[in-house]
Amino acid sequence: MQYCLMAIEEYPVPVVVAIHGTCVGAGMEMVSFADICLCSPGTKFSIREVRMGLVAWLQQLYKICAGNISRVRELCYTGEDFDSVEALRIGFVSRVFSSLSVLDDAIDVAKRISLNSPVAANGTKLSLNYARNHSVKEGLNQAAIQDSAALMTNDLMESFAANSRGNNRGGVAAKFAPLLPQSKP
Repeated sequence: MQYCLMAIEEYPVPVVVAIHGTCVGAGMEMVSFADICLCSPGTKFSIREVRMGLVAWLQQLYKICAGNISRVRELCYTGEDFDSVEALRIGFVSRVFSSLSVLDDAIDVAKRISLNSPVAANGTKLSLNYARNHSVKEGLNQAAIQDSAALMTNDLMESFAANSRGNNRGGVAAKFAPLLPQSKP
């Protein structure tokens, strides 16, 4: 299962999840590996592993909600249910939509991401993941490496041209370089 979870984090493009209903245990683990988590107002969350005699693997949750470590520990140790308001407060989700159309809203976020250079989006994802576990200086160096790859494409010029035409945010995608297949180590 750990291999499957890491595949979400290592997927070359940003992963957007829409959570509606109940998100418990392994579901919590899975969505914590996504890049963007959105939910509907009535969503219920729970880290139930400890109540079942298992160890919670929530390495990502611990990092996502770094400003609320005490609360994350409490949720992990007690298996307490919490709602979308609490998920937003601790930083587990980035937004709670006022309607039950969270899937449509997640698709809209994904479409807005897709209007940007795939090379730049991939490099940004790699840089953000790298920065989580490294110093600011190391993160900046890694981001510079990602930018050097992006600068080998015409995406910067294409972005400027598309934005000057007003097309990039109007739904007409620029002609960006394709994201090349990633090699496996």
